[in-house]
Amino acid sequence: MADFEMFNKGNKKAVEVEKQSNLLEKYFHLSERGTNVKTEMLAGLTTFIAMSYIIFVIPNQFLVSAGVPQGSATAATILSTAVATLLVGIYANLPIAMGPGLGLGAVFAFVMVGSMGLNWQTALGAVFISGVIFLILAVTNITKSIIEAIPKVLKSAIGVGIGLFISFIGFKNAGIIVSSESSYIALGNLADPSTILAIMGLIITCILMARDIKGAFLIGIVSTTILGMIMGVTKIPTNINDFISYIPPLPTETFGELDVVEAIKYGLFSIIFTITIVDLFDNIGTIIAVSGKAGLLDENGNLPGINKGLIAGSFAAMAGGVLGTCTVTTYLESASGVAEGGRTGLTAVTTGVLFLGTLFFTPLAGLVPGAATAPILIILGALMIGDIVHINFTDFTDGLPAFLTIILMPFTSSIVEGMSFGFISYTLLKLVTGKYKEINPIMYVLSIIFIIHFSIA
Repeated sequence: MADFEMFNKGNKKAVEVEKQSNLLEKYFHLSERGTNVKTEMLAGLTTFIAMSYIIFVIPNQFLVSAGVPQGSATAATILSTAVATLLVGIYANLPIAMGPGLGLGAVFAFVMVGSMGLNWQTALGAVFISGVIFLILAVTNITKSIIEAIPKVLKSAIGVGIGLFISFIGFKNAGIIVSSESSYIALGNLADPSTILAIMGLIITCILMARDIKGAFLIGIVSTTILGMIMGVTKIPTNINDFISYIPPLPTETFGELDVVEAIKYGLFSIIFTITIVDLFDNIGTIIAVSGKAGLLDENGNLPGINKGLIAGSFAAMAGGVLGTCTVTTYLESASGVAEGGRTGLTAVTTGVLFLGTLFFTPLAGLVPGAATAPILIILGALMIGDIVHINFTDFTDGLPAFLTIILMPFTSSIVEGMSFGFISYTLLKLVTGKYKEINPIMYVLSIIFIIHFSIA
């Protein structure tokens, strides 16, 4: 009788699990996109680990330096990342994570608060307004029209350029390349323990990738972190406080402190315009690149239902202003989850839930050194550069704009600047060579917008 009851309980549990799986299948269209729950969750975990560094970089490098209180800055960063990523996953069904942007963080701290002399509350007001503008563009389908107007050659170039940019960041974070006054960039100190660790992590992950081991990125990061503890590059946990924070930080000092009225009063048109343009094209560029890697684009290189992703991005930007952090945008590290098989919003939901968990496990997230995630960025660049085969370099009016888009992203450390040069040169060359029929009218508008962006930057 006892055996029968145990069997019955086990059977009920199995049925319940199956129901949950069917619910996830129906909502996220898993089989339609060639994936499953296990793969999506593994991909979400990989994305989380690849971008967990923002928990420390965004508050310490940008928000605190702008005067935002430390505890609230950290909490706002975590909450805005979690809320935005969950929104993209549930509403847009895309395997894309969002968080406060690094470049936008620099604009917030060093331009608005630094150069302009604004207080952080007013700067948050500008962030919120830019999100509202972004929402209007998305709801009115202007963003969708913009994306459909971008020629396939530039879409391919955007993906390749972002790949190179990702690799550049990876090499720099690993210490393999460093700044140099004589040659701009030079080989770093390969004897540095952190750099040695990154190289070891790169070798381990490359071997796993070459042998087609499932979860290669995640295994590589964990293995490299353990090696880092052995080498003394990252600390070894010694007590429970190294794992758990029993009282999670909340943004009590920043929530709702944005000052929209002052932002408008200060006449921040140029700053708001710049933030909106950077956020818009950061989102467009990253969504196209990551979605392309996931095989979600149609034959014309467009993403069906992209407007949902952009609407989610606009609400995320506004949420950042309300919570107390810089503008929230899509993250390039989403490609790491896609490389692990992530194809649906369940990947993003997993990532978002894990970020919520870091409110309690902030110390644990800090155990993963930058040297452990840098190899992932380097390999991602190698994976994303494949789109270069779709670019016809024998046609100079296609080849040069593509080249400028690709090369200037890493050279200027900006997705937007690379796109700016690519768009302007494409429109100009097609026009002067009589190939104006190949130019979508919206491309003229975009080129003018980019020229304005340069003039007020």
